[in-house]
Amino acid sequence: REIEREKEREREIECVRVCERERGDRHCGEKCTSWVGGSPKGWERRRRTAIMIHFLLVQNLQGKTRLSKWWVHHEDAEKRQLQYEIFRLVNGRKAKFTNFVEFRNYKVVYRRYAGLFFCFGVDLDENELSLLESIHLFVKVLDTYFGGDVCELDLVFNFQMVYIILDEVFLAGELLESSQNVIMERLHALDKLD
Repeated sequence: REIEREKEREREIECVRVCERERGDRHCGEKCTSWVGGSPKGWERRRRTAIMIHFLLVQNLQGKTRLSKWWVHHEDAEKRQLQYEIFRLVNGRKAKFTNFVEFRNYKVVYRRYAGLFFCFGVDLDENELSLLESIHLFVKVLDTYFGGDVCELDLVFNFQMVYIILDEVFLAGELLESSQNVIMERLHALDKLD
């Protein structure tokens, strides 16, 4: 019974978080209580729509993956295959085309900065423009932290810090913080601990 209560509490917390994200700071109350405790099918349907970003890839112009983050489980062979196919897809597109393309059961949203491709694999019904803004925010935070334009060497030699920055911006496949100033304050506070 304690495990069931704990699961219900986790569902309730998730419900409040989803409601806050969708409606601002208002919790919907009645609607959520109808499916949080009683309807597992409704909960699963609701939970699947909450995952936004499945994976993030940062690749150079030669196709070498310099940063990858997977929020949905994939086997290693499948990850390598996805990385290869996505690089072939985005590298072969001309600059006049849009920065998003449907690929398998994903929508790949990408942006090229200097010699790096920043690619998100998301659900087909996600908003492409908000994801392009998320990529831009992540790159701006990297630029600010590393003092200028971020380059491939910054990602290679400071990969621990890049993953920390990534976790400050994105959590569980969703945008955690959209304010560059707040993110930079947190990173500076982490630097002071060292």
